[in-house]
Amino acid sequence: MKVEVNARGMNGKNGFHTNGLSKASNGFDSLGDNHVATSIETPLRPDAFIKSDEEKMAIIEDRFRDIMEVMGLDLTDDSLVGTPHRVAKMFVQEIFYGLNPENKPKVSVFDNKFKYGEMLVEKNINMNSFCEHHFLPIVGKAHVAYISSGEVIGLSKINRIVDYFARRPQVQERLTVQIANELKTVLKTDDVAVVIDAKHMCVSCRGIQDESSTTLTAEYSGKFKQKVVREEFLKYLSL
Repeated sequence: MKVEVNARGMNGKNGFHTNGLSKASNGFDSLGDNHVATSIETPLRPDAFIKSDEEKMAIIEDRFRDIMEVMGLDLTDDSLVGTPHRVAKMFVQEIFYGLNPENKPKVSVFDNKFKYGEMLVEKNINMNSFCEHHFLPIVGKAHVAYISSGEVIGLSKINRIVDYFARRPQVQERLTVQIANELKTVLKTDDVAVVIDAKHMCVSCRGIQDESSTTLTAEYSGKFKQKVVREEFLKYLSL
């Protein structure tokens, strides 16, 4: 679904046609409230990394200052004067650091010298992400399992892979698949399972404002598509 909006008024100055804004807003709200994802890959422009982090932070700082001023906030107040800078730094270097492929964790694999042939499960991995439709937090747990095809990975690297793909504007379904695909690539095996159980702040603090619901997504590949293997994995998660 693609929605276009005319961002200039009749007099050529910045502004919106009221009718166009209304139609576009309905389309935008529908797409966001339904949590629609458009692709497995995070949507990025080809020139996404031409600017340095410092350049991006300077631009975001200026733009966020404009947003605060439009909202009527007093940026001369001691508590608010540094907020545009803090937000810019947070966006680029903290909560969205996973957008930059240079920040991708360096992962080494090792020979499975113990000849461990059962599934390895790492559960309750802290997961903090942001909904790409409203830029509100998605907070929950990721549970990951794999069966070695001859190589293993350090346990902390699984956490780093989860965190890297989470630290970008996301849709939970996409995040689940991205983590699974990366593990399959790194471990050279299709025998991977990923389950995410998360709370969406765009559901709890706006719209329907349901504070009790969580969202579960799963990606099963290789042997985990077999019912008996999948049930064994889910049994471990309930322990």
